[in-house]
Amino acid sequence: MTLIDDIRAYRPFNQQEAADRTTILQRLEVDPHAFDRTSPAHVTCSIWTVDPCATKTLMVYHRIYDSWSWIGGHADGERELARVALRELEEETGIARARLVPCGPGGIFSLEVLTVNGHEKRGAYVGSHLHLNVTYLAVASPRDPLHSKPDENADVRWFDLAEACEASTEPWIRDRIYRKLVDKLALVDPDALRSAHLSASHGEGPEYAHSASKQTFLRYTMDV
Repeated sequence: MTLIDDIRAYRPFNQQEAADRTTILQRLEVDPHAFDRTSPAHVTCSIWTVDPCATKTLMVYHRIYDSWSWIGGHADGERELARVALRELEEETGIARARLVPCGPGGIFSLEVLTVNGHEKRGAYVGSHLHLNVTYLAVASPRDPLHSKPDENADVRWFDLAEACEASTEPWIRDRIYRKLVDKLALVDPDALRSAHLSASHGEGPEYAHSASKQTFLRYTMDV
């Protein structure tokens, strides 16, 4: 299945995801350049990384946003977003043994349309645009060594889930996205997290956790 097929099959968690899923699909259906960051609305991915007990999450201090933030990056033409997300995780934090926890079609954990204000990056102005964002869930060990990516992030740190939400200085992201991810995490099958952790500990591949079903769908029904 392609990414657009996975997004079509994805069950929204709430009204925000339902609205943003519609927007993402509309853009992907009409814009052949949606995977290129030159498009005013382009595909990005994020990775919500937790410890095996799902009590902590890994965040970086983002220089542009001047806030503690989740990890992610641009597709830049690539269609395998899960691999992009894992690569961004390793580049920004040093975590190389994380495993994705497949929570929905194509492993999708969450969907968001994120607004980005115009800003300076590496001496050049970047105009305001939209991120058509796909989020994945990963598990990693807090004992693994960390390092930041100095040109993008000032620090990297594990936070308790409640502390992670409060650490963000971006009100909309904090209230609409991070708190949502914490709520969704409580619905993930704990066996999927344990399986992912064991896979990472044993150095097994691929990056997805091994499981009998290959997918662990979240247990919720959207109330709209």
